[in-house]
Amino acid sequence: MKIQIDIDPKYEECNVTIHAKEWTKDIEELVQSLQKKQPKRIVSVQEDRSILLNPVEIDFVFARERKVYASVNGKCMELKMKLYEVEDMLSAAGFIRFSKSVVGNVNQIDRFELSFNGNLCVYFKSGSKEYVSRKYVHDLKAQIVEGGESHDR
Repeated sequence: MKIQIDIDPKYEECNVTIHAKEWTKDIEELVQSLQKKQPKRIVSVQEDRSILLNPVEIDFVFARERKVYASVNGKCMELKMKLYEVEDMLSAAGFIRFSKSVVGNVNQIDRFELSFNGNLCVYFKSGSKEYVSRKYVHDLKAQIVEGGESHDR
């Protein structure tokens, strides 16, 4: 793939043109990633208060007892969303499915270890840990190799 970038003040807005011999899965993924907007905030609920969370600070989101929670620095914050909605909303921010009940932030991973049963134990920068089921290990490794999206500022 060849990439050309032309930065000039004469342009009013950003335009992207793709030249290709045929439509491919890579082009489809590129178009989807360009069209996705990264969420700036996600709302959590504690008692009668709404708290704004920055997706960059979330380690992982999990479902337990028909409720969805975000883990931020070891604290659990309830979200009023379904897990698949959170996954869809945060995929542009580097979140990927870890298991049937967990979506994790690839950009917050510090290290991971292979478990005896084929699962991965993922350790986050905050000290939290979560497991990736065998079904999703390949996707996570691919995301890590591709680098995910770095949101370090």
